[in-house]
Amino acid sequence: MITVCLADNLPVVHYGVKSYFRDHPEIAVVSNVGSFYMVPDALRNREINVLVIDLELDGLKSIYELKAIIKNFPNTKVLVFSSLNEQIYAPNAIKAGAAGYVHKSSKLETLGTTIIRVHQGLVMMSENIKKNLALIAKQNKTERVYRKLSNREIEVLRYLSDGKKNNEISKILNLNEKTISTYKLRLLQKLNVTNLVDLVNKAKTLDIV
Repeated sequence: MITVCLADNLPVVHYGVKSYFRDHPEIAVVSNVGSFYMVPDALRNREINVLVIDLELDGLKSIYELKAIIKNFPNTKVLVFSSLNEQIYAPNAIKAGAAGYVHKSSKLETLGTTIIRVHQGLVMMSENIKKNLALIAKQNKTERVYRKLSNREIEVLRYLSDGKKNNEISKILNLNEKTISTYKLRLLQKLNVTNLVDLVNKAKTLDIV
């Protein structure tokens, strides 16, 4: 039996996922947490084969914190289950060490199949993402630049889109404020805009945030 910990903000997601897998022959949801701060204890208290986690989970400030979980609990596969844009966030999650990415618009059957496969040691992402990555590789630098934002740049962009100031973001990500300013400048250059309002609007248009 594959033991699963579900880490998600929404009670309805916990209820739906747990109900779906209640009588599943291969998967058992044995732990539910509603905050990233609860994840380490959940993984220490029980043997968890697969952690199913939302990138927008309360307390998960940075994908680098997800990397720490992957490093500290090497026997647990991490599967991202999120409503964030798959084309932008799936590749970055995989780069961070996640074993797979399932968009929340997918059927729970797809989630189940992916849980089984990542437990078997496979790295799972949709065919659309695989095709998209192949297309990106063939595009020139100008065409693909917005898709080549680093994990940090995407994180800073999300916080800027939420209305946070540079000093607030620096505290959240535990980075120097000048570093945040540098990321902001890179974002302006990469998205070819000159001010914060246009930056946020461009990010929304491209479905990055």
